[in-house]
Amino acid sequence: MGSDHVHSHAPADFGRAFAIGIVLNLAFVGAEAYYGWKVDSLALLADAGHNLSDVAGLVLAWAGAMAGKLRANARHTYGWRKASILAAFVNAVLLLLAMGALGWEALQRLMFFEGTTGHEGATIMVVAGIGIVVNTATALLFARGRDTDLNIRGAFLHMAADALVSAGVVVAGALTLWLNWAWLDPLVSLLIAAIIVWGTWSLFRQSLHLLFDGVPEAIDGQAVHDYLARLTGVQSVRDLHIWGLDTQHSALTAHLVIPEWEHSDRFLHEAADALHDRFGITHCTIQITRQPTAMSCQGWAGQASPSPQSSGHAG
Repeated sequence: MGSDHVHSHAPADFGRAFAIGIVLNLAFVGAEAYYGWKVDSLALLADAGHNLSDVAGLVLAWAGAMAGKLRANARHTYGWRKASILAAFVNAVLLLLAMGALGWEALQRLMFFEGTTGHEGATIMVVAGIGIVVNTATALLFARGRDTDLNIRGAFLHMAADALVSAGVVVAGALTLWLNWAWLDPLVSLLIAAIIVWGTWSLFRQSLHLLFDGVPEAIDGQAVHDYLARLTGVQSVRDLHIWGLDTQHSALTAHLVIPEWEHSDRFLHEAADALHDRFGITHCTIQITRQPTAMSCQGWAGQASPSPQSSGHAG
């Protein structure tokens, strides 16, 4: 006997934010590539290529968000919700690779003490200043969703990272032109790359965890098990599974053994409501039997609950 209970909460629609961000950044890439060609600056042309990859990151995040809205069917019973998790993971990988490339380039420049001419340096500073404005504005479009949606957080980090890199270029460029410290620009680049890698690692780790159906970090699996084990009449909790449907919603399946089960839907609805309100689980399926079943998918059963009427044994 089972119950399927869903709380539907539509995620905030960031479609307009993605569209504005992509247009702004494409325009900036075009301008940066033009001035890089005009002053024959390899640095500007390379950065234009990097910013083009950021546009690809925004497109990827948008595609992930849109795919998550596709309806479920007989072949994809949960729809394409995991696309947002995949997009967050790929964005994290892109960021880490980009910072690795930036760090390597900075090390090369430190080794060979490559500097810039006054004219080229001034042009780079002006273009980087425009980049601060464009990237900061784009990052702000995703600021309100970065704490609740891992995919939106990926887009935010991508743009915030570029704004930070551009700010570093302006500051280091100004000091280099003023004091002729050719080593300052690559040193600042290394520092910025380290800061961004530190901030991106959490995104990479969380998205990879969710790709393998790990329990979302905001949910305490043991607390969920203990809550279910303490429900009236529950003898044991078996085959407990908690995973992320996408970057915003989570699901649970559990087998409860209740010897004196009275066939009341109220029990199931109250349990589902509590799982939603206390733990943020938006979709749950609960199976109830009077005796343990012979078949089991070896789900996690938690630690033994201190409640005398419940126990936690693997099925």
